[in-house]
Amino acid sequence: MTTRTPDHPATQKPTAWPHPMVPYIATWSAEQVLKPAVVFDRRRGRIAYGDEVPADRDSHGALWNRITLRPGQGTPQLGKVHSLRQRRAMRRLLCQVCAGPADLNEHGMLWLLGDYSQDWPNWPHGMATPHPPVCLPCAWKSTRACPHLTTGFAAVRVKQYPVVGVYGGIHNPGNPSQGPLIDEVVGYHHPNIRHTIAYQLTRQLLDCQPVDLNTEIANARGRTTAT
Repeated sequence: MTTRTPDHPATQKPTAWPHPMVPYIATWSAEQVLKPAVVFDRRRGRIAYGDEVPADRDSHGALWNRITLRPGQGTPQLGKVHSLRQRRAMRRLLCQVCAGPADLNEHGMLWLLGDYSQDWPNWPHGMATPHPPVCLPCAWKSTRACPHLTTGFAAVRVKQYPVVGVYGGIHNPGNPSQGPLIDEVVGYHHPNIRHTIAYQLTRQLLDCQPVDLNTEIANARGRTTAT
């Protein structure tokens, strides 16, 4: 299911993100993950921050890591995802690269993934992913610029994509101050969510249809020309 790199540019559009060469969800060197004391809240049966405030948890009660917001300051850390911007992009279905609306048509929302189509039949149906969707112009750029996509990628249209959990660090409730035991995807309804500090929001990909990115771009250009 590996898709070849598109050989023609996508339709251009204004960007909502003032740093076009840096993905919106990337961390900058001036942005730092904060390390508040982590304790076990016996009354609620979950880990917590010693100085916790309501903004530290999402609407599902998951505890999120704290990170400063200084986009554009310093140098981009392309291998590190900024938790707050990733969460915003995933919640609002924004393109992870430019922060504009992700591409949606009658076949679904557009996701660009590393190609793991051999993992199970009908991949990626059922997968929970921390990767936000993309718009068509940024999908085209990403196939050339993103190292983990240059060896193979899959463009997928997804019709159902519910928020299901987080990617985060699971802590030992008996000694939460020692740091995470393991980082993995945790569903909101899984018992481990009570012992997890979230780094990224996840959506489950359902009703998926692999697509050819060249064809998607050509169709979009055709629609633009027709209007």
